[in-house]
Amino acid sequence: QVQLVESGGGLVQPGGSLRLSCAAPGFIFKTYHMSWFRQVSGKERELVASIENYGIGTSHVDSVKGRFTISRDNVRSIVFLQMNSLKPEDTAVYYCGAVKSWSDRRTPENYVYWGLGTQVTVSS
Repeated sequence: QVQLVESGGGLVQPGGSLRLSCAAPGFIFKTYHMSWFRQVSGKERELVASIENYGIGTSHVDSVKGRFTISRDNVRSIVFLQMNSLKPEDTAVYYCGAVKSWSDRRTPENYVYWGLGTQVTVSS
């Protein structure tokens, strides 16, 4: 079964930075739009940011605008999430996912491929 592979999570103090990476097979990268979601135990998976398959269009939810930036390297088939000015409320498991249609990106059920997630903990 094809999976995406996230990395880069960890423990960081408030105000700190982390960069998450998500590696995917090349055939996924050429075809699918990519997103980062996050999930806290007992809560629904929440969209954080998305990027179109050619990397031209991006979107970020209001709670992370100005702090997080999604980008992708189509040569190496990696999508990144640069997270700056981290807050305790950013603590969650972060997942990357691949979706066929840009208009479907907000709903987790529309995603075809997922990674297993990487834990981000923001705490002093």
